[in-house]
Amino acid sequence: MMENKVSTGNWWEKLGKPQYGGELVIRANRNILSFDPYITENLANLYSAWLERLVADDWTLDPTVFDYKTHWHPSRYMKGNMAESWEFTDPTTHVIHLRKGIHWQDIPPACGREFIADDVVFHYNRLCGLGGGYTKTASPPAPGLHDLVSVTATDKYTVVFKFKTPNTELIMEAIHKVYPSLCLENPDAVKKWGDLNDWHHAIGTGPFILQQFISGNSATLVKNSNYWAHDERYPQNQLPYIDTVKYLIIPDDETALEAMRTGKIDVLDVVKPWQAQAMRKSNPEILQIPHPNSDALTIEPRNDVKPFNDIRVRKAMQMAIDLPAIARDYYHNTVEPFPVMLTSRYMKGWGFPYEEWPQDLKDEYAYNPAVARQLLADAGYPHGFKTNIVTDAVKNLDLLQIVKSYFAAVGIDMEIRTMDRLAFVDFVMNGKKHDQLVHCPPGPLGHTASPFLELTRFRNGSGNWAMVDDPVFNSLLPKAMATTSYDDMKQLIREANERVARQHFTISLLQPMYYSLCQPWVKGFNAQHGSSWGHTGGPGMLSFYLGRFWIDRDLKKSMAH
Repeated sequence: MMENKVSTGNWWEKLGKPQYGGELVIRANRNILSFDPYITENLANLYSAWLERLVADDWTLDPTVFDYKTHWHPSRYMKGNMAESWEFTDPTTHVIHLRKGIHWQDIPPACGREFIADDVVFHYNRLCGLGGGYTKTASPPAPGLHDLVSVTATDKYTVVFKFKTPNTELIMEAIHKVYPSLCLENPDAVKKWGDLNDWHHAIGTGPFILQQFISGNSATLVKNSNYWAHDERYPQNQLPYIDTVKYLIIPDDETALEAMRTGKIDVLDVVKPWQAQAMRKSNPEILQIPHPNSDALTIEPRNDVKPFNDIRVRKAMQMAIDLPAIARDYYHNTVEPFPVMLTSRYMKGWGFPYEEWPQDLKDEYAYNPAVARQLLADAGYPHGFKTNIVTDAVKNLDLLQIVKSYFAAVGIDMEIRTMDRLAFVDFVMNGKKHDQLVHCPPGPLGHTASPFLELTRFRNGSGNWAMVDDPVFNSLLPKAMATTSYDDMKQLIREANERVARQHFTISLLQPMYYSLCQPWVKGFNAQHGSSWGHTGGPGMLSFYLGRFWIDRDLKKSMAH
Protein backbone atom coordinates (compact mmCIF):
# COMPACT_ATOMS: atom_id res chain seq x y z
CA MET A 1 0.00 0.00 0.00
CA MET A 2 1.33 3.44 -0.91
CA GLU A 3 1.68 6.12 1.71
CA ASN A 4 0.60 9.57 0.60
CA LYS A 5 0.82 12.91 2.31
CA VAL A 6 -2.42 14.71 1.67
CA SER A 7 -3.74 18.00 2.92
CA THR A 8 -6.58 17.99 5.38
CA GLY A 9 -10.06 18.84 4.23
CA ASN A 10 -9.98 17.22 0.78
CA TRP A 11 -13.24 15.35 0.17
CA TRP A 12 -11.42 12.45 -1.46
CA GLU A 13 -9.58 11.50 1.72
CA LYS A 14 -12.59 9.36 2.64
CA LEU A 15 -11.85 7.19 -0.39
CA GLY A 16 -8.72 5.75 1.21
CA LYS A 17 -5.11 5.62 0.06
CA PRO A 18 -4.34 4.27 -3.41
CA GLN A 19 -2.79 0.88 -4.09
CA TYR A 20 -1.13 -0.33 -7.25
CA GLY A 21 -1.89 -3.70 -8.83
CA GLY A 22 -4.85 -6.04 -9.19
CA GLU A 23 -7.49 -6.74 -11.83
CA LEU A 24 -10.83 -5.06 -12.47
CA VAL A 25 -13.51 -7.21 -14.17
CA ILE A 26 -16.42 -5.41 -15.86
CA ARG A 27 -19.44 -6.92 -17.56
CA ALA A 28 -20.15 -6.05 -21.20
CA ASN A 29 -23.71 -6.90 -22.22
CA ARG A 30 -23.04 -7.80 -25.86
CA ASN A 31 -20.28 -8.84 -28.19
CA ILE A 32 -17.86 -6.24 -29.48
CA LEU A 33 -18.07 -5.95 -33.26
CA SER A 34 -15.63 -3.12 -33.89
CA PHE A 35 -12.82 -1.27 -32.18
CA ASP A 36 -13.29 1.90 -34.20
CA PRO A 37 -15.09 4.69 -32.25
CA TYR A 38 -16.95 5.70 -35.40
CA ILE A 39 -18.97 2.50 -35.40
CA THR A 40 -22.08 3.60 -33.50
CA GLU A 41 -22.08 0.90 -30.83
CA ASN A 42 -21.68 3.58 -28.15
CA LEU A 43 -18.82 1.72 -26.49
CA ALA A 44 -17.26 4.75 -24.84
CA ASN A 45 -16.56 2.74 -21.72
CA LEU A 46 -14.41 0.33 -23.70
CA TYR A 47 -12.79 2.71 -26.18
CA SER A 48 -11.68 5.12 -23.47
CA ALA A 49 -9.53 2.50 -21.77
CA TRP A 50 -6.95 3.12 -24.54
CA LEU A 51 -8.30 6.24 -26.30
CA GLU A 52 -8.64 9.67 -24.72
CA ARG A 53 -10.46 12.97 -25.12
CA LEU A 54 -9.17 16.52 -25.13
CA VAL A 55 -10.94 17.38 -21.89
CA ALA A 56 -12.26 15.42 -18.91
CA ASP A 57 -14.38 15.84 -15.83
CA ASP A 58 -12.74 17.47 -12.81
CA TRP A 59 -11.96 14.55 -10.51
CA THR A 60 -11.17 16.97 -7.67
CA LEU A 61 -14.50 18.81 -7.85
CA ASP A 62 -16.56 18.54 -4.68
CA PRO A 63 -19.56 16.34 -5.60
CA THR A 64 -21.85 18.64 -3.65
CA VAL A 65 -21.08 21.28 -6.29
CA PHE A 66 -21.67 18.98 -9.28
CA ASP A 67 -21.75 15.19 -9.23
CA TYR A 68 -21.58 14.31 -12.95
CA LYS A 69 -24.61 12.06 -12.56
CA THR A 70 -26.23 13.33 -15.76
CA HIS A 71 -24.89 12.73 -19.25
CA TRP A 72 -24.47 16.44 -19.92
CA HIS A 73 -21.60 18.17 -18.15
CA PRO A 74 -21.60 21.98 -18.41
CA SER A 75 -18.34 23.47 -19.64
CA ARG A 76 -17.69 25.14 -16.30
CA TYR A 77 -17.10 21.66 -14.86
CA MET A 78 -14.69 20.51 -17.56
CA LYS A 79 -10.93 20.37 -17.06
CA GLY A 80 -8.01 19.84 -19.37
CA ASN A 81 -6.93 16.34 -20.27
CA MET A 82 -4.96 16.09 -23.52
CA ALA A 83 -5.76 19.77 -23.86
CA GLU A 84 -3.88 21.84 -21.31
CA SER A 85 -5.93 25.02 -21.82
CA TRP A 86 -8.31 26.73 -24.23
CA GLU A 87 -9.92 30.05 -25.02
CA PHE A 88 -12.35 31.74 -27.39
CA THR A 89 -10.66 34.48 -29.40
CA ASP A 90 -14.14 35.39 -30.65
CA PRO A 91 -17.54 33.67 -30.14
CA THR A 92 -17.02 31.40 -33.17
CA THR A 93 -13.30 30.64 -32.77
CA HIS A 94 -12.16 28.07 -30.22
CA VAL A 95 -8.41 27.71 -29.65
CA ILE A 96 -7.01 24.66 -27.85
CA HIS A 97 -3.48 24.36 -26.51
CA LEU A 98 -2.35 20.73 -26.21
CA ARG A 99 -0.43 19.26 -23.34
CA LYS A 100 3.17 18.50 -24.30
CA GLY A 101 4.79 15.14 -23.68
CA ILE A 102 1.83 12.87 -24.46
CA HIS A 103 2.83 9.85 -26.54
CA TRP A 104 0.93 7.24 -28.49
CA GLN A 105 1.29 3.71 -27.18
CA ASP A 106 4.41 1.90 -28.38
CA ILE A 107 2.57 -0.19 -30.98
CA PRO A 108 3.29 -0.09 -34.74
CA PRO A 109 2.69 2.00 -36.74
CA ALA A 110 2.49 4.71 -34.03
CA CYS A 111 5.58 3.33 -32.23
CA GLY A 112 5.33 5.71 -29.28
CA ARG A 113 5.55 8.98 -31.23
CA GLU A 114 4.36 12.23 -29.64
CA PHE A 115 0.71 13.28 -29.82
CA ILE A 116 0.48 16.58 -31.73
CA ALA A 117 -2.02 19.06 -33.16
CA ASP A 118 -2.10 17.37 -36.57
CA ASP A 119 -3.59 14.30 -34.85
CA VAL A 120 -6.51 16.41 -33.62
CA VAL A 121 -7.03 17.86 -37.10
CA PHE A 122 -7.08 14.36 -38.59
CA HIS A 123 -9.66 13.20 -36.03
CA TYR A 124 -12.16 15.99 -36.75
CA ASN A 125 -11.63 15.87 -40.50
CA ARG A 126 -12.46 12.16 -40.42
CA LEU A 127 -15.38 12.63 -38.04
CA CYS A 128 -16.98 15.57 -39.84
CA GLY A 129 -15.78 15.14 -43.45
CA LEU A 130 -13.90 18.43 -43.47
CA GLY A 131 -10.77 17.48 -45.37
CA GLY A 132 -7.74 15.24 -45.45
CA GLY A 133 -9.54 13.00 -47.93
CA TYR A 134 -12.75 12.83 -45.88
CA THR A 135 -15.90 14.39 -47.31
CA LYS A 136 -18.67 12.66 -45.32
CA THR A 137 -19.36 12.43 -41.61
CA ALA A 138 -18.20 9.11 -40.22
CA SER A 139 -21.14 8.75 -37.82
CA PRO A 140 -23.91 10.93 -36.39
CA PRO A 141 -21.73 13.62 -34.76
CA ALA A 142 -22.18 15.16 -31.35
CA PRO A 143 -24.66 18.08 -31.19
CA GLY A 144 -23.17 21.20 -32.70
CA LEU A 145 -20.49 19.53 -34.80
CA HIS A 146 -22.53 20.04 -37.95
CA ASP A 147 -21.72 23.76 -37.48
CA LEU A 148 -17.96 23.10 -37.45
CA VAL A 149 -16.46 24.91 -40.46
CA SER A 150 -12.79 24.05 -40.14
CA VAL A 151 -10.08 22.78 -37.82
CA THR A 152 -6.44 23.70 -38.32
CA ALA A 153 -3.12 23.27 -36.58
CA THR A 154 -1.34 26.61 -36.26
CA ASP A 155 1.70 24.99 -34.64
CA LYS A 156 2.68 21.64 -33.12
CA TYR A 157 0.53 22.10 -30.01
CA THR A 158 -2.24 24.54 -31.03
CA VAL A 159 -5.54 23.70 -32.74
CA VAL A 160 -8.06 26.28 -33.98
CA PHE A 161 -11.73 25.39 -34.47
CA LYS A 162 -13.99 27.67 -36.50
CA PHE A 163 -17.77 27.38 -36.08
CA LYS A 164 -20.84 28.95 -37.65
CA THR A 165 -22.62 29.32 -34.32
CA PRO A 166 -21.50 31.90 -31.74
CA ASN A 167 -22.85 29.83 -28.84
CA THR A 168 -19.69 28.99 -26.88
CA GLU A 169 -21.44 26.45 -24.62
CA LEU A 170 -22.62 24.50 -27.66
CA ILE A 171 -19.12 24.63 -29.14
CA MET A 172 -17.62 23.30 -25.90
CA GLU A 173 -20.15 20.49 -25.90
CA ALA A 174 -19.60 19.68 -29.56
CA ILE A 175 -15.87 19.24 -29.12
CA HIS A 176 -15.68 17.91 -25.58
CA LYS A 177 -18.83 15.89 -24.90
CA VAL A 178 -18.70 12.31 -23.58
CA TYR A 179 -19.22 10.66 -26.96
CA PRO A 180 -17.35 7.60 -28.25
CA SER A 181 -16.64 9.48 -31.47
CA LEU A 182 -14.76 12.17 -29.52
CA CYS A 183 -12.09 9.70 -28.38
CA LEU A 184 -9.04 10.51 -30.50
CA GLU A 185 -7.85 7.60 -32.61
CA ASN A 186 -4.34 7.13 -34.00
CA PRO A 187 -4.05 8.54 -37.56
CA ASP A 188 -1.14 6.26 -38.47
CA ALA A 189 -3.29 3.18 -37.81
CA VAL A 190 -6.23 4.53 -39.84
CA LYS A 191 -3.97 5.47 -42.74
CA LYS A 192 -2.37 2.02 -42.76
CA TRP A 193 -5.50 -0.14 -42.35
CA GLY A 194 -8.37 2.12 -43.44
CA ASP A 195 -10.35 1.55 -40.25
CA LEU A 196 -9.88 0.18 -36.73
CA ASN A 197 -12.39 -2.67 -36.80
CA ASP A 198 -9.68 -5.23 -35.99
CA TRP A 199 -8.72 -5.23 -32.30
CA HIS A 200 -5.04 -5.51 -33.21
CA HIS A 201 -5.32 -1.95 -34.59
CA ALA A 202 -6.45 -0.41 -31.28
CA ILE A 203 -3.80 2.20 -30.50
CA GLY A 204 -4.28 5.14 -28.19
CA THR A 205 -2.67 7.40 -25.61
CA GLY A 206 -4.72 6.05 -22.70
CA PRO A 207 -3.94 4.22 -19.45
CA PHE A 208 -4.49 0.70 -20.81
CA ILE A 209 -3.37 -1.28 -23.84
CA LEU A 210 -5.71 -3.79 -25.50
CA GLN A 211 -3.81 -7.06 -25.15
CA GLN A 212 -6.35 -9.69 -26.21
CA PHE A 213 -9.87 -10.03 -27.58
CA ILE A 214 -11.84 -13.27 -27.80
CA SER A 215 -15.05 -12.67 -29.73
CA GLY A 216 -18.12 -13.41 -27.66
CA ASN A 217 -16.01 -13.97 -24.56
CA SER A 218 -13.78 -11.15 -23.33
CA ALA A 219 -11.49 -8.19 -23.95
CA THR A 220 -8.36 -7.88 -21.82
CA LEU A 221 -6.40 -4.67 -21.32
CA VAL A 222 -3.10 -4.26 -19.48
CA LYS A 223 -1.48 -1.28 -17.82
CA ASN A 224 0.28 1.23 -20.04
CA SER A 225 3.48 1.72 -18.05
CA ASN A 226 4.34 4.82 -20.12
CA TYR A 227 1.02 6.59 -19.53
CA TRP A 228 1.52 10.34 -19.19
CA ALA A 229 -1.09 11.24 -16.52
CA HIS A 230 -0.88 11.53 -12.75
CA ASP A 231 -3.71 11.38 -10.21
CA GLU A 232 -5.04 14.91 -9.67
CA ARG A 233 -5.73 14.05 -6.03
CA TYR A 234 -2.27 12.63 -5.43
CA PRO A 235 -0.05 14.40 -8.00
CA GLN A 236 2.99 12.27 -7.14
CA ASN A 237 1.14 9.10 -8.26
CA GLN A 238 1.52 8.05 -11.88
CA LEU A 239 -1.57 6.39 -13.35
CA PRO A 240 -3.01 3.84 -13.77
CA TYR A 241 -3.22 2.00 -10.47
CA ILE A 242 -4.78 -1.23 -11.77
CA ASP A 243 -2.68 -3.76 -13.70
CA THR A 244 -5.43 -5.40 -15.75
CA VAL A 245 -8.96 -4.52 -16.88
CA LYS A 246 -11.09 -7.32 -18.29
CA TYR A 247 -14.46 -6.98 -19.99
CA LEU A 248 -16.43 -10.22 -19.76
CA ILE A 249 -19.11 -10.46 -22.44
CA ILE A 250 -22.24 -11.71 -20.64
CA PRO A 251 -25.43 -11.02 -22.65
CA ASP A 252 -27.81 -12.65 -20.14
CA ASP A 253 -28.73 -10.41 -17.20
CA GLU A 254 -29.36 -13.24 -14.75
CA THR A 255 -26.00 -14.80 -15.51
CA ALA A 256 -24.36 -11.43 -14.95
CA LEU A 257 -26.17 -10.93 -11.64
CA GLU A 258 -25.03 -14.34 -10.43
CA ALA A 259 -21.46 -13.52 -11.43
CA MET A 260 -21.75 -10.34 -9.37
CA ARG A 261 -23.11 -12.22 -6.36
CA THR A 262 -20.21 -14.66 -6.42
CA GLY A 263 -17.51 -12.03 -6.95
CA LYS A 264 -16.57 -13.15 -10.47
CA ILE A 265 -17.12 -9.62 -11.76
CA ASP A 266 -16.43 -6.35 -9.97
CA VAL A 267 -18.78 -3.97 -11.75
CA LEU A 268 -22.28 -4.46 -13.17
CA ASP A 269 -24.19 -1.65 -14.81
CA VAL A 270 -27.82 -0.85 -15.70
CA VAL A 271 -29.37 -3.03 -13.05
CA LYS A 272 -33.13 -2.75 -12.74
CA PRO A 273 -34.61 -1.57 -9.41
CA TRP A 274 -36.09 -4.94 -8.47
CA GLN A 275 -32.82 -6.66 -9.34
CA ALA A 276 -30.99 -4.20 -7.11
CA GLN A 277 -33.43 -4.89 -4.27
CA ALA A 278 -32.80 -8.63 -4.55
CA MET A 279 -29.04 -8.03 -4.58
CA ARG A 280 -29.34 -5.85 -1.48
CA LYS A 281 -30.85 -8.78 0.38
CA SER A 282 -28.38 -11.41 -0.81
CA ASN A 283 -25.24 -9.24 -0.90
CA PRO A 284 -25.63 -6.14 1.28
CA GLU A 285 -21.89 -5.47 1.06
CA ILE A 286 -22.11 -4.61 -2.66
CA LEU A 287 -22.24 -0.87 -3.30
CA GLN A 288 -25.33 0.27 -5.21
CA ILE A 289 -25.15 3.53 -7.13
CA PRO A 290 -28.49 4.87 -8.41
CA HIS A 291 -28.64 6.93 -11.57
CA PRO A 292 -31.54 8.11 -13.73
CA ASN A 293 -32.20 6.57 -17.10
CA SER A 294 -31.07 8.85 -19.90
CA ASP A 295 -34.68 9.53 -20.87
CA ALA A 296 -38.22 9.11 -19.62
CA LEU A 297 -40.69 6.62 -21.05
CA THR A 298 -43.42 8.06 -23.25
CA ILE A 299 -46.32 7.30 -25.56
CA GLU A 300 -46.15 9.36 -28.72
CA PRO A 301 -49.38 10.07 -30.64
CA ARG A 302 -49.26 11.35 -34.19
CA ASN A 303 -50.19 14.99 -33.70
CA ASP A 304 -51.01 15.39 -37.39
CA VAL A 305 -53.87 12.87 -37.67
CA LYS A 306 -57.24 12.32 -35.99
CA PRO A 307 -58.02 11.92 -33.18
CA PHE A 308 -54.62 13.03 -31.82
CA ASN A 309 -54.52 16.35 -33.66
CA ASP A 310 -57.03 17.54 -31.04
CA ILE A 311 -55.22 18.65 -27.89
CA ARG A 312 -58.25 17.65 -25.82
CA VAL A 313 -57.68 14.02 -26.80
CA ARG A 314 -54.01 14.21 -25.84
CA LYS A 315 -54.90 15.82 -22.52
CA ALA A 316 -57.48 13.11 -21.87
CA MET A 317 -54.94 10.38 -22.51
CA GLN A 318 -52.52 11.97 -20.03
CA MET A 319 -55.18 12.41 -17.35
CA ALA A 320 -56.32 8.81 -17.77
CA ILE A 321 -52.98 7.52 -16.39
CA ASP A 322 -52.26 7.40 -12.64
CA LEU A 323 -48.54 8.13 -12.57
CA PRO A 324 -48.14 8.03 -8.76
CA ALA A 325 -49.79 4.58 -8.70
CA ILE A 326 -47.39 3.31 -11.39
CA ALA A 327 -44.46 4.71 -9.41
CA ARG A 328 -45.70 2.94 -6.30
CA ASP A 329 -46.90 -0.40 -7.66
CA TYR A 330 -44.81 -0.98 -10.79
CA TYR A 331 -41.56 0.73 -9.85
CA HIS A 332 -41.83 -0.01 -6.11
CA ASN A 333 -41.26 3.65 -5.21
CA THR A 334 -37.86 3.75 -6.90
CA VAL A 335 -38.84 6.59 -9.27
CA GLU A 336 -40.23 10.09 -8.84
CA PRO A 337 -44.03 10.00 -9.34
CA PHE A 338 -44.14 13.16 -11.46
CA PRO A 339 -44.60 13.71 -15.20
CA VAL A 340 -41.42 14.55 -17.06
CA MET A 341 -40.83 17.12 -19.78
CA LEU A 342 -37.90 17.63 -22.19
CA THR A 343 -35.35 18.19 -19.46
CA SER A 344 -34.98 15.64 -16.69
CA ARG A 345 -35.54 16.90 -13.17
CA TYR A 346 -32.04 15.60 -12.46
CA MET A 347 -30.62 18.37 -14.64
CA LYS A 348 -30.54 20.82 -11.76
CA GLY A 349 -30.98 24.44 -12.78
CA TRP A 350 -32.27 23.62 -16.26
CA GLY A 351 -35.66 23.06 -17.79
CA PHE A 352 -39.01 23.37 -16.08
CA PRO A 353 -39.19 20.92 -13.14
CA TYR A 354 -42.59 19.75 -11.95
CA GLU A 355 -42.36 21.55 -8.60
CA GLU A 356 -42.21 24.86 -10.49
CA TRP A 357 -45.33 24.20 -12.54
CA PRO A 358 -48.39 26.39 -11.91
CA GLN A 359 -51.34 24.53 -10.46
CA ASP A 360 -53.42 24.72 -13.64
CA LEU A 361 -50.72 22.81 -15.52
CA LYS A 362 -50.29 20.26 -12.74
CA ASP A 363 -54.05 19.63 -12.95
CA GLU A 364 -53.69 18.69 -16.64
CA TYR A 365 -51.28 15.90 -15.66
CA ALA A 366 -53.12 14.68 -12.56
CA TYR A 367 -55.03 11.40 -12.66
CA ASN A 368 -58.65 12.34 -13.33
CA PRO A 369 -60.60 9.81 -15.41
CA ALA A 370 -63.86 11.77 -15.09
CA VAL A 371 -62.34 14.87 -16.67
CA ALA A 372 -60.61 12.66 -19.24
CA ARG A 373 -63.95 11.20 -20.34
CA GLN A 374 -65.44 14.70 -20.56
CA LEU A 375 -62.54 15.93 -22.69
CA LEU A 376 -63.04 13.01 -25.06
CA ALA A 377 -66.76 13.79 -25.29
CA ASP A 378 -66.01 17.46 -25.97
CA ALA A 379 -63.66 16.40 -28.75
CA GLY A 380 -66.40 14.31 -30.37
CA TYR A 381 -65.59 10.89 -28.87
CA PRO A 382 -68.21 10.34 -26.15
CA HIS A 383 -67.73 6.58 -26.43
CA GLY A 384 -63.98 6.72 -26.86
CA PHE A 385 -62.16 5.25 -29.85
CA LYS A 386 -59.99 2.38 -30.95
CA THR A 387 -56.27 2.78 -31.55
CA ASN A 388 -53.02 0.85 -31.59
CA ILE A 389 -49.49 1.34 -30.35
CA VAL A 390 -46.41 -0.09 -32.07
CA THR A 391 -43.23 -0.85 -30.14
CA ASP A 392 -40.02 -2.82 -30.32
CA ALA A 393 -39.46 -2.39 -26.56
CA VAL A 394 -40.60 -5.85 -25.54
CA LYS A 395 -39.15 -5.33 -22.06
CA ASN A 396 -41.79 -2.62 -21.43
CA LEU A 397 -44.83 -4.72 -22.34
CA ASP A 398 -45.93 -5.04 -18.72
CA LEU A 399 -45.99 -1.27 -18.41
CA LEU A 400 -47.91 -0.89 -21.67
CA GLN A 401 -50.49 -3.36 -20.40
CA ILE A 402 -51.01 -1.12 -17.37
CA VAL A 403 -51.44 1.91 -19.61
CA LYS A 404 -53.87 -0.08 -21.78
CA SER A 405 -56.07 -0.74 -18.74
CA TYR A 406 -56.07 2.94 -17.78
CA PHE A 407 -57.06 3.91 -21.31
CA ALA A 408 -59.82 1.30 -21.36
CA ALA A 409 -61.36 2.88 -18.26
CA VAL A 410 -62.03 6.09 -20.22
CA GLY A 411 -63.12 4.36 -23.43
CA ILE A 412 -59.84 4.17 -25.36
CA ASP A 413 -59.28 0.67 -26.72
CA MET A 414 -55.55 0.37 -27.40
CA GLU A 415 -54.09 -2.65 -29.19
CA ILE A 416 -50.40 -3.33 -28.48
CA ARG A 417 -48.42 -4.37 -31.55
CA THR A 418 -44.84 -5.55 -31.11
CA MET A 419 -42.28 -5.61 -33.89
CA ASP A 420 -38.71 -6.77 -34.18
CA ARG A 421 -36.18 -3.97 -34.45
CA LEU A 422 -35.67 -4.02 -38.20
CA ALA A 423 -39.39 -4.04 -38.96
CA PHE A 424 -39.96 -1.29 -36.40
CA VAL A 425 -37.28 0.93 -37.91
CA ASP A 426 -38.82 0.48 -41.36
CA PHE A 427 -42.38 1.05 -40.13
CA VAL A 428 -41.80 3.98 -37.80
CA MET A 429 -38.46 5.60 -38.48
CA ASN A 430 -37.90 5.22 -42.20
CA GLY A 431 -41.32 4.88 -43.76
CA LYS A 432 -43.43 6.88 -41.28
CA LYS A 433 -46.15 4.27 -41.90
CA HIS A 434 -47.57 4.36 -38.36
CA ASP A 435 -50.74 6.39 -38.00
CA GLN A 436 -51.54 6.02 -34.30
CA LEU A 437 -49.25 5.65 -31.27
CA VAL A 438 -45.58 4.77 -30.82
CA HIS A 439 -43.57 3.62 -27.82
CA CYS A 440 -39.93 3.94 -28.80
CA PRO A 441 -37.26 4.27 -26.10
CA PRO A 442 -35.28 6.45 -25.99
CA GLY A 443 -38.17 8.88 -26.06
CA PRO A 444 -38.29 12.65 -26.48
CA LEU A 445 -38.67 13.53 -22.78
CA GLY A 446 -36.59 13.41 -19.61
CA HIS A 447 -33.19 13.86 -21.17
CA THR A 448 -30.05 14.08 -19.08
CA ALA A 449 -27.98 14.87 -22.17
CA SER A 450 -27.55 18.06 -24.17
CA PRO A 451 -30.10 20.86 -23.70
CA PHE A 452 -29.49 21.71 -27.35
CA LEU A 453 -30.43 18.19 -28.39
CA GLU A 454 -33.72 18.61 -26.52
CA LEU A 455 -34.61 21.49 -28.82
CA THR A 456 -34.55 19.12 -31.80
CA ARG A 457 -36.97 16.55 -30.33
CA PHE A 458 -40.18 17.92 -31.83
CA ARG A 459 -38.74 19.42 -34.99
CA ASN A 460 -38.97 17.87 -38.43
CA GLY A 461 -36.54 14.98 -38.57
CA SER A 462 -36.14 11.27 -38.01
CA GLY A 463 -36.70 11.44 -34.25
CA ASN A 464 -40.01 13.30 -34.32
CA TRP A 465 -42.25 10.23 -34.09
CA ALA A 466 -45.15 12.39 -32.87
CA MET A 467 -45.07 14.32 -36.15
CA VAL A 468 -45.19 17.69 -34.38
CA ASP A 469 -44.86 20.81 -36.50
CA ASP A 470 -45.17 23.69 -34.05
CA PRO A 471 -43.86 27.12 -35.15
CA VAL A 472 -43.29 28.24 -31.55
CA PHE A 473 -41.17 25.21 -30.69
CA ASN A 474 -39.36 25.34 -34.04
CA SER A 475 -38.26 28.92 -33.38
CA LEU A 476 -36.38 28.08 -30.19
CA LEU A 477 -33.42 26.11 -31.57
CA PRO A 478 -32.19 28.88 -33.92
CA LYS A 479 -32.46 31.34 -31.03
CA ALA A 480 -30.45 29.04 -28.76
CA MET A 481 -27.79 28.49 -31.42
CA ALA A 482 -27.40 32.24 -31.87
CA THR A 483 -27.33 33.33 -28.25
CA THR A 484 -24.08 34.19 -26.52
CA SER A 485 -25.70 34.46 -23.09
CA TYR A 486 -25.71 31.48 -20.73
CA ASP A 487 -28.79 32.82 -18.90
CA ASP A 488 -30.67 33.48 -22.14
CA MET A 489 -29.95 29.90 -23.24
CA LYS A 490 -31.36 28.52 -19.98
CA GLN A 491 -34.47 30.65 -20.45
CA LEU A 492 -34.98 29.27 -23.97
CA ILE A 493 -34.71 25.70 -22.64
CA ARG A 494 -37.30 26.56 -20.00
CA GLU A 495 -39.64 27.99 -22.67
CA ALA A 496 -39.26 24.82 -24.73
CA ASN A 497 -40.14 22.65 -21.73
CA GLU A 498 -43.22 24.69 -20.89
CA ARG A 499 -44.36 24.67 -24.51
CA VAL A 500 -44.12 20.88 -24.65
CA ALA A 501 -45.95 20.56 -21.33
CA ARG A 502 -48.83 22.84 -22.31
CA GLN A 503 -49.28 21.43 -25.80
CA HIS A 504 -49.23 17.78 -24.69
CA PHE A 505 -47.29 16.73 -27.78
CA THR A 506 -46.59 13.38 -26.14
CA ILE A 507 -47.91 11.36 -23.20
CA SER A 508 -45.48 11.46 -20.29
CA LEU A 509 -44.89 8.35 -18.24
CA LEU A 510 -42.04 8.24 -15.71
CA GLN A 511 -38.24 8.26 -15.66
CA PRO A 512 -36.84 4.94 -14.43
CA MET A 513 -33.86 4.71 -12.11
CA TYR A 514 -31.16 2.13 -12.67
CA TYR A 515 -28.24 1.02 -10.56
CA SER A 516 -24.56 0.37 -10.99
CA LEU A 517 -23.28 -2.37 -8.67
CA CYS A 518 -19.72 -2.34 -7.44
CA GLN A 519 -17.78 -4.77 -5.26
CA PRO A 520 -16.56 -3.20 -1.98
CA TRP A 521 -12.89 -3.71 -2.86
CA VAL A 522 -13.09 -1.37 -5.87
CA LYS A 523 -11.82 1.95 -4.53
CA GLY A 524 -10.77 5.42 -5.54
CA PHE A 525 -14.00 6.80 -6.92
CA ASN A 526 -16.85 8.86 -5.57
CA ALA A 527 -20.17 7.02 -5.77
CA GLN A 528 -21.84 10.14 -7.12
CA HIS A 529 -19.92 9.59 -10.35
CA GLY A 530 -21.78 6.31 -10.72
CA SER A 531 -23.38 6.20 -14.11
CA SER A 532 -22.79 3.59 -16.78
CA TRP A 533 -19.66 1.68 -15.90
CA GLY A 534 -19.51 -1.37 -18.11
CA HIS A 535 -22.74 -1.31 -20.07
CA THR A 536 -21.88 -1.36 -23.74
CA GLY A 537 -25.03 0.58 -24.50
CA GLY A 538 -24.31 3.36 -22.03
CA PRO A 539 -22.21 6.51 -22.15
CA GLY A 540 -19.47 5.04 -20.00
CA MET A 541 -18.80 8.21 -18.02
CA LEU A 542 -16.91 6.46 -15.23
CA SER A 543 -14.74 4.58 -17.64
CA PHE A 544 -12.89 7.77 -18.55
CA TYR A 545 -11.42 7.43 -15.07
CA LEU A 546 -10.57 3.74 -14.93
CA GLY A 547 -6.95 4.73 -14.53
CA ARG A 548 -7.84 6.44 -11.25
CA PHE A 549 -9.49 3.42 -9.58
CA TRP A 550 -7.64 0.93 -7.45
CA ILE A 551 -8.29 -2.50 -5.95
CA ASP A 552 -8.04 -3.06 -2.18
CA ARG A 553 -6.46 -6.48 -2.56
CA ASP A 554 -6.34 -7.18 1.17
CA LEU A 555 -10.07 -6.57 1.49
CA LYS A 556 -10.79 -8.69 -1.57
CA LYS A 557 -8.69 -11.54 -0.19
CA SER A 558 -10.34 -11.39 3.24
CA MET A 559 -13.87 -11.34 1.77
CA ALA A 560 -13.03 -14.31 -0.46
CA HIS A 561 -12.66 -16.37 2.71
